[in-house]
Amino acid sequence: MILGFYNRMHRALDATRIADGLGPLLLRLYLAPIFWMAGTSKLADFESTVAWFGNADWGLGLPFPELLAFMAVWTEILGAVFLVLGFALRWISIPLIITMIVAIFTVHIDNGWLAIAEPQGIFASERTAEAASRLAVAKDILREHGNYDWLTGRGSVVILNNGIEFAATYTIMLISLFFTGAGNFVSVDYWLNKKLRKSEPLYTASTINN
Repeated sequence: MILGFYNRMHRALDATRIADGLGPLLLRLYLAPIFWMAGTSKLADFESTVAWFGNADWGLGLPFPELLAFMAVWTEILGAVFLVLGFALRWISIPLIITMIVAIFTVHIDNGWLAIAEPQGIFASERTAEAASRLAVAKDILREHGNYDWLTGRGSVVILNNGIEFAATYTIMLISLFFTGAGNFVSVDYWLNKKLRKSEPLYTASTINN
């Protein structure tokens, strides 16, 4: 009886596999505008981007800043386009992942995990606790000298911590897409593979084990 119920539930779950391209599609559509905005904003002021990449005092201090800035800009812009189309997705995921890892270790890691400073929780640190004190002072100033209700009418005042949280999340999403691909039906990759790779066997657990 229990086994029969278990099997019926799994058959019902298996029936949803016809729409299993929905997961990769949602990841793609979530990530695409993020990379598009990141790449186009860098391109719009490319000289400042190059200066930020190369300057060791107030920037990243990277070697070959012109080349690296060029690569970062076009990886993000083309990555956004390829994400929307679901084209060459596993290939474009690789440089996008590298871009995120570089961002984590050159920009965010010294700030800890949190993107927004939070004084409590498992990821709170001395840095974020201090930020909470500063935020309290900032709110007092705004209450005394500004229209606080209007200023916070679209959301609370916060202090940016600029930790690795967002970059790490995007990296995990890209790694997932690297392994799943762009998904069925709603990607260029799906139709190209269907047309061009009909005769090639798919690599599944059974084929690998054999």
